[in-house]
Amino acid sequence: MKEVAEMAVKLMAASARTAPKAGGKDFLEIIVLTKEDDLKKIAEAMKEYAPRSTNEAYWMRDASNIENSQALLLVGLAKPVTAGYDCGGCGYPTCSEFSKNRQIQEKDMGYTGPHCVMRMMDIGVALSSAAKTASLLNVDNRVQQRVGAAARALGYIKAEVVMGIPVSVSGKSIYFDRQTPVKH
Repeated sequence: MKEVAEMAVKLMAASARTAPKAGGKDFLEIIVLTKEDDLKKIAEAMKEYAPRSTNEAYWMRDASNIENSQALLLVGLAKPVTAGYDCGGCGYPTCSEFSKNRQIQEKDMGYTGPHCVMRMMDIGVALSSAAKTASLLNVDNRVQQRVGAAARALGYIKAEVVMGIPVSVSGKSIYFDRQTPVKH
């Protein structure tokens, strides 16, 4: 089943790459991880960070998912520029005002920001396309934010905002009725 998961995640990467993007411009970085050691390193980083987060139980739950996954797709926003639509979704009336006034901030085990809302939608569409491909192949998967933040912090991907989709092929989906540990 490991080979099936690896093939599925590669097809998911193709779906993410070919997903529609604002203005037809591609600012996505897409990485496929299939080595057990890489997944373990990311899961360990998530566990180590958990006590410093505001959602420790969720970091631990997601880390367990990564430990038990067979492959991982990372989709990130790399060196983005605005879409040029002047839509105002960023809070500024024009893209040029957003670009001029944008003050990049970075969060520990998180992302940079703010970003153009159209570019953020590009990530969403790419993730949805990849998850759809996994679904068509009957491969269990789940879009996760925390795994993307950990993979970014470890240098697996350089993108400014990263989400991940771990995949698993087993008798029961490990992502379906996940138990979140109760914090005492």
